[in-house]
This record gives sequence, structure tokens and C-alpha cells, in this order.
Amino acid sequence: MISEAIKAFLLVFAAEMGDKSQIIAMTFATQFKKRQVLMGVALAAILNHGLAIVLGRYISKVIPLNTIQIFAGFLFIVFGILSLKDEELEDVETKKSLGPVLTVAIAFFVGELGDKTQLTAMTLASESTYPFFILLGTSSAMIVTSGLGILVGSKIGDKIPEVLVKIVSSLVFIGFGAAKLYDVLPTSYLTTTNIAIFAILVIAIEAYLLSRLVASSKKRVSPMKMAAELLYVQTESLKRSLDSICLGEDRCGSCAGNNCLIGFIRFIIKEARENDAYYKDFTLDVDKFIKKDYDKKQVLESLGIILYDYQKYRWEDSEDFIVMKIKNSLEEILFNRAIEESYNIDKYLDEVSKIDKRAAKLLEAEIQYNAH
Repeated sequence: MISEAIKAFLLVFAAEMGDKSQIIAMTFATQFKKRQVLMGVALAAILNHGLAIVLGRYISKVIPLNTIQIFAGFLFIVFGILSLKDEELEDVETKKSLGPVLTVAIAFFVGELGDKTQLTAMTLASESTYPFFILLGTSSAMIVTSGLGILVGSKIGDKIPEVLVKIVSSLVFIGFGAAKLYDVLPTSYLTTTNIAIFAILVIAIEAYLLSRLVASSKKRVSPMKMAAELLYVQTESLKRSLDSICLGEDRCGSCAGNNCLIGFIRFIIKEARENDAYYKDFTLDVDKFIKKDYDKKQVLESLGIILYDYQKYRWEDSEDFIVMKIKNSLEEILFNRAIEESYNIDKYLDEVSKIDKRAAKLLEAEIQYNAH
């Protein structure tokens, strides 16, 4: 039973690497917390694959097992070939009123209906003795690949070629399918001529699809790169605003560089944008930095940009997210403490109003200005 779970995990893992579902996970990770995205994926995978496994068990009772296994072998090879098909990522319109977890779950559930991963789960269940372990393997693979997608989107960027990911996925499926056919087909079919013809046909199709995939990838920006670079575009206005806060040497005398709080947060956002590294595990102790007589209006402008973008892009509030660190630093300059609330603007402004009513009104005006 453990071997069935492992086999199911490996097949779905191979199927999902570089697939549109993994790209969707990257995109959602720029809008919601990682935990919420993975919870939504888990919910969708259990429901989607659970449905497939129930159907697979029913099919196994009406169709001979050997026939199912032969069909499964060919199906895996087809999946392997289709892994090299060039797919455009569909736009994901999030209905935020549904809540992050449900939004992600619905998107993944609908996206996986009739997809090769659902059909893989159905096929495996039709010949399995322990269907629960098939569900465990397939669902776990969905969660792991989505987690890797989030990691790629937020930290690795475009360092893993999309074409390479698809090639590996394709070879894994074809390997499983060929091995299964070799085990279940009658020996009369396994002649040298038949095997050679079959191999030449598969290789020719793979070569054709691979050539198209490579040509297409050169013409467009990789979806993985698009997801990884989304934050770069979104932080452009924030970078400009932070630059305007810097007082300059004519006001400061000698520049303190990274020892100045604004100097340091300008440095970390510059580094993040240059290296596609928007998540840093470090503690930003604002008390260690030199605080100067910054223009509070400019600081409020930068904070207003962050708050508006939190609403628009649903940035996550992870402590490792550098924009969150910058937000907290600006709040320290303005209010001498960080404010926890990020997504509910009304609650946030209420908290600010308790500290500084004028600042709350100015922040509200900045948010409204950015919305137009």
C-alpha cells in the first residue's frame, strides 16, 4: 500500500511540474499567504482526486483488470507526450469575497477537472487495492508541487528552465507507461519490430513537440518568469517614493548610507528587485538605525502606496516579505510602533487614528489617490 502511494505521488509530481496549476500557485502566492494557498490546493486536490478515485473503483468492477492496465499504459504515454505541449497560462480572476482558501480551492478544482492528474488518479484507483493511499499520494504531490511553485515564484525566479521541467515530466510518464505495457501486453505483441516502430513513433512525436516548445519559449516570456517578476513591477512606485524620502547630503551632511533607516530600506528593496529575492529571513531592528528628521508627508506617501498595493495585489503578510519589513519601518518612523493590520483598511486607519488622527486622514487620502 505504501508503494501505491509512492507511485501515485511520483506520477502526479511529474505531471504537475511546470504545469499551469503550478504557475497558478505562484500567482496566488503574490496575492495570498502561502499557508492559505496550500490549504486551498489541498482542499481542491482531495475533492478532485477523491471524485476520480470513486469513478476509478467503479470502472474496475465492470472492465477486466488486464484491459484497464493496458489502457493505463497507453494513457501514461499520451500524458508524457502532452507534457511537451505548449500551454498558455490562463488569467486567474480572483473573487476575493469568497476568501483566500475558497478562492484558491475553486480555481484549482475547476482547473483540474478532466486534467491529466485527475485522470491519472482515476486510472491508478481502477487497479489499486488501497484507493485511500492513491488519494494520499496524489493529493500530497499536488501540495508539494504547488509549494515548489511558490518557492520558484518568490525566490528562485527563472533559474529553472521551463522547457527542462517539461522534458523531465514527459520522460517520467513515458517511462512508467512503457514499463506497464511491457508487463501486461501479450508476448505475441512484444516483437522487436513492434517495439522499434512504437519507439520511433514516440520519439518522432516528442522531437516535433519539443522543437515547437523550444521555439515558442524563445518568443515569449516564461510564465514562471512572469510570476517571479510581478513583484518587480509592483514595487516600482514604492522604490521611487522611498528615494524621495532621502534627505540628501545637503541636509544630512555626510550620508550614513545603510546605517540610516531609510538608506537601509532603500538598499533592501534595490537588492530584492535586482535579484528577484523578495523574501529575506532577517530581523529589522529599527532601534539600531539612525533616525533623521524625515519629511513625514513623504513617509506617509510611501506607506500609502504599500497599503493600497496590499489591497490591490493581496500581498502576503509574511514576516520574511521585505515589503512587510518596509511597511513596519515606515510605521516606526511615523508612529513609533508597527501596526499589525494590513488588509482591512478601515481597521488599519482606526488603529492609526488612535495614535494620530491627522496622519490617518492623510493616509486615507493617499490610498484614495493611488486608487485613481
